[in-house]
Amino acid sequence: MAATAGPPGAYERRSASDATGCALLGVCAAWTLITAGVHGGQPEGVLLAVLAVAAGYAGGRICGALLPVAAPCAGALAGIGLAAAAPHLSPGPAGTAPLGHTGAAAALLILASGAACSAAWAARRPATRLAMRLLSVGIVVAAVALGSMAGFVACTGILLCSLATALMRRRALGLAGLALATAVVTGLTWAIADDVLPEGLSASLVGQLDGQRVQLWHDALALAGREPALGVGPGRFADASPTVAENLLTDGRPHSAPLQQAAEQGLAGVVLLAAVFCWLLYALYRSPRSTQVVLSAGAALTALAAVASVGNALSVTAVTTGAGYLAGIATARPLGDEPAQIRPPGSPPLPAARG
Repeated sequence: MAATAGPPGAYERRSASDATGCALLGVCAAWTLITAGVHGGQPEGVLLAVLAVAAGYAGGRICGALLPVAAPCAGALAGIGLAAAAPHLSPGPAGTAPLGHTGAAAALLILASGAACSAAWAARRPATRLAMRLLSVGIVVAAVALGSMAGFVACTGILLCSLATALMRRRALGLAGLALATAVVTGLTWAIADDVLPEGLSASLVGQLDGQRVQLWHDALALAGREPALGVGPGRFADASPTVAENLLTDGRPHSAPLQQAAEQGLAGVVLLAAVFCWLLYALYRSPRSTQVVLSAGAALTALAAVASVGNALSVTAVTTGAGYLAGIATARPLGDEPAQIRPPGSPPLPAARG
């Protein structure tokens, strides 16, 4: 049995990936301050999210190196507990629960599922691996118990993707597929907001969403068209959106991360958001961890990106911290050797990783 190791030269090039991530997060913070200086607004929320991702990533790298199984397991259990408390974590009044709390619970369950699947592949003993698999199944059951249909579908998909990684030899193809899936979901969200889809397809997709959410997307796209360079300012969507002005029970957000970036920070904000996600995928590609751990975490981050495209998940600090923590664990180099991974019978031996 041989582990599906990282690509050749991964150890040497991880430092360049880390430097790129630090630079991107710094640019995100700087751009937020620039747009707030031009149009005013409240940059604290975005700055807190950037800090949460950075802190979670650093913590995940440390914990993943010291405790490659226990760290993701603890993260999974914490995610379940936080998902149960999601109504108390989301910003805004209680009346916004249909828009905000559901997305937060689904996002936390998604991160918990990705952490449990990563822990399963990192486990050395079959009994520990089985326990982590059962934890993954338990998270799917928890999603049903919490009434999160999005969480149920996403966690089931993550579990199946994690099991399927036993058949994969190259992580690049898998990560490329995850990036494509994210682009498709984001593109569909944008197309719905712009009313450019065929009538039948548009009616089918909009039918799965509530009318208020779609109207908020229309407002966000209109604001982005009015101020394409700098947006209206971070945190100022509520001041400029007609839908928010007519409904006092909303939390003042468009409930779509890319559309919120476009409305509040212009097209450059969207590019930076996409760049951070691409950096996370690139960091996973350069990770010294096994392909199974990498793709399990990548599937969870992709599911989170999909939920964030149609919800308000990234406004919850626990979600952004958890995303950074999961990515950090999946890119950490354990102090011990990576355990051998289960490979299909008859498959040819894999070349040893260099470096």
